[in-house]
Amino acid sequence: MPGYYEIRHTVGFEETNIVGNVYYVNYLRWQGRCREMFLRERAPGVLAELQDDLKLFTLKVECEFYAEITAFDDLSVRMRLEELTQTQIQFSFDYVHLKEGVEFVVAKGRQRVACMRGPNANTSPARVPEELRAALAPYAESPAAARAAIMTAAGG
Repeated sequence: MPGYYEIRHTVGFEETNIVGNVYYVNYLRWQGRCREMFLRERAPGVLAELQDDLKLFTLKVECEFYAEITAFDDLSVRMRLEELTQTQIQFSFDYVHLKEGVEFVVAKGRQRVACMRGPNANTSPARVPEELRAALAPYAESPAAARAAIMTAAGG
């Protein structure tokens, strides 16, 4: 199993600008999509909690670009756990252009998320759900992040 969660995507014309390269905001959309698909596939119970009172607030998003991609390029968006605290998660993302069996990193990104609970007008920080911690453990970038996920998920 690779040390990342991956979604594959083929770039469409609607994701490019007038010059023909991918418009920057799409990289951020793909981060969100990757995170959503991870929850759907690896932590479906968290989706049920989101229907209740759990909220995942995105606190920070960033993306650094190295090369351009255009319509019909095949892309792999690879997500890893970078940091895990009691109430927050930081993900890292690699955007990898897949072409004829060769992989090129075209961008790198990050996203920091806070777990909150309560009604919209009165939310407060909440622990990262145990199911989510356990699901993230195999994708930790560092041993410290993996230990944080495993120890808390195991009740440590």
